[in-house]
Amino acid sequence: MGIEKSTVEIAPGIRHIPGTPVVISPIDKIINWARTGSLWPVTFGLACCAIEMMATGASHYDLDRYGIIFRATPRQADVLIVAGTVTKKMAPMVRRVYDQMPEPKYVIAMGSCACSGGVFKTYSVAQGADQFLPVDIYVPGCPPRPEALLYGLLQLQEKIRRESKKWGCWR
Repeated sequence: MGIEKSTVEIAPGIRHIPGTPVVISPIDKIINWARTGSLWPVTFGLACCAIEMMATGASHYDLDRYGIIFRATPRQADVLIVAGTVTKKMAPMVRRVYDQMPEPKYVIAMGSCACSGGVFKTYSVAQGADQFLPVDIYVPGCPPRPEALLYGLLQLQEKIRRESKKWGCWR
């Protein structure tokens, strides 16, 4: 009882004892807290949505304050942002990039075309990235504003914060 009253909550479920280097929390909470503060998306811009994704990464929206830093290689990334129209010819390359990412990994479908094929109901366009990837967050719009992508990234952080045992050998 004395420990509970003298602790300070530094994040949801993570408590610190003032004056000591001691943190009290379940290990899931600590690992998820660290992971939400360091999302590294690899960009896969295929159409006009890529311009909005670049605008989100620019200085006006300052994704660095959320710990979100764009990476150019899938081997250093944990989030794949599929931005734009995915043709059936391009889908295997998008899947290859996803397969090269280390676990745990997440997918954001950005734009109407990546979410549902958009206005392109043709034989050559994939009717959504969820046909060949496990999509975690959908950001609708044609093209979605940078604020919408930022909101989608914040929703992904909330999803990661709620996960349990998505690390280590307990998978």
